[in-house]
Amino acid sequence: MLPCLLLNYFGQGALILADPNAVSNPFYLLVPHWARYPMIALATMATVIASQAVISGSFSVTRQAIQLGYLPRMLIVHTSSDEISHVYVPWVNRALFIAVIMVVIGFGSSAALGIAYGVSVTGTMLISGILITILAAERWRVRPWILWPMATLFIGIDLAFLSANMVKFFEGAWFPLLVGVVAFTIMRTWRHGRDLVRRQVNRDSLRIEHFIESVLVDPPVRVHGTAVFMTPSNDYLPPALLHNLKHNMVLHERNVLLSVETLAVPRAETSERLAYTDLGHGFARLSLRFGYMEDPNVPDALKHWSIPGPPLDPMRTTFFASRESLTARKGEGMAQWRDKLFLYMSRNATPATEFFGIPGNRLVELGTQVAI
Repeated sequence: MLPCLLLNYFGQGALILADPNAVSNPFYLLVPHWARYPMIALATMATVIASQAVISGSFSVTRQAIQLGYLPRMLIVHTSSDEISHVYVPWVNRALFIAVIMVVIGFGSSAALGIAYGVSVTGTMLISGILITILAAERWRVRPWILWPMATLFIGIDLAFLSANMVKFFEGAWFPLLVGVVAFTIMRTWRHGRDLVRRQVNRDSLRIEHFIESVLVDPPVRVHGTAVFMTPSNDYLPPALLHNLKHNMVLHERNVLLSVETLAVPRAETSERLAYTDLGHGFARLSLRFGYMEDPNVPDALKHWSIPGPPLDPMRTTFFASRESLTARKGEGMAQWRDKLFLYMSRNATPATEFFGIPGNRLVELGTQVAI
């Protein structure tokens, strides 16, 4: 592919040097007049293929952002039983459809859209160069006397290309920058909002070790079976456990505080997939870890992974989860408009229990109100 692109761009450059008037459309003017229509057909097919790659890439990137906690949970449909990366995200597909129509109508012509395209490509090149530099410094441990001259050279070229396109900022170069700012704002708002929710829940809760000590003083009634309490932080008492004890006044024989973590790697190694701590007196802390390209199917992991302790019988296991009712306080947390954006995303996010594959007939949800 690279040789073909190189020959194509070199050919267009040679044509412009030979005939400056060809700058109006160097791609089609490269071929004789009789070959224009076949070239249009070829370009159309290439566009369709490229658009499919962009759409599939959007699905994959969205899924990874959800796994890493930068976007709210959405319905993800797997289109292949053999390849885990083949996914379809209905909401993203609809958003792309609407966005493409709006962009085409707004710009009106491919020439006007080309300016926005130039900024998108050169901006992507610059970001890729920066990320590769970080990767080379942090992971590959490239020697500084080799790394920084090369990074300066390539990032300098990318900056030159980007600055050349930014000259036409008001003619369309603003659009990809606006899209990037909006996407960054949404992702940062979601991540920061979830951190605030977790911080608020943990602040109003007890550490699980302290709770176990208090339970031993006045033991409640114990019932048969296993209770798995879904919680983002299994160091603290899950609200669902507290509400279950408060309203039903019982505890199960075995109580597992389960948290699901997404690692910053595509697939988790077998040795790091889980962490289990027996807290004694029928309590245990369990963390399941998935890579950002893996499906966090909790029942499947509990069934097939080597979990210490007694086996978790699905027919005798009940999952408990907290359904958070979120409200925003003025003057706390984020700016008010970001609070409203976060609350909107929270209301429309796929429930965590559905996202983690928890069967509805084994699930008990208890509500809790959280103010951020």
